[in-house]
Amino acid sequence: MRLRSAVTAVLGAGLLLAAVPTSAVAATGQFRYDYVTVEGYEASGFLNAPRSGECLNLPGVGQENPEPAHSPKNRTDAWARVFVDLNCEGPSFDLRPYTGGGSERLKVRSVVFS
Repeated sequence: MRLRSAVTAVLGAGLLLAAVPTSAVAATGQFRYDYVTVEGYEASGFLNAPRSGECLNLPGVGQENPEPAHSPKNRTDAWARVFVDLNCEGPSFDLRPYTGGGSERLKVRSVVFS
C-alpha cells in the first residue's frame, strides 16, 4: 500500500510541474523604431528577440540624444509597452503583437515586453 501511495504522489507532482507554465525569456521577433542621430542623420534601430519583463532603453536615443525615437513597430509575439522617457517612465502606449505600430508622432525612449 505504501508503494502505491508513493507512486501516486510522484505522478501527481510530475503532472503538477508539467502544468505550470514557464516564464518566457525573450519575445520572438523584432521591434523597430526610427530616430535622428546626434549628428542629424535619419537612422533605424531594432531589438531582435528582446528580453521579456525587463525595461529596455532604446539604443541611440539615450541621454546623449535630445531627440526621442518615433514610429515604433512591434513585430514580436509579445505585447510591447513603449514609454516616452528612459527607464520605462512617463506616459506609455501599448503595441499589440505582430502588427502593432505607431506614427511619427509617437515618441519613445524605452520599452518593456510582456
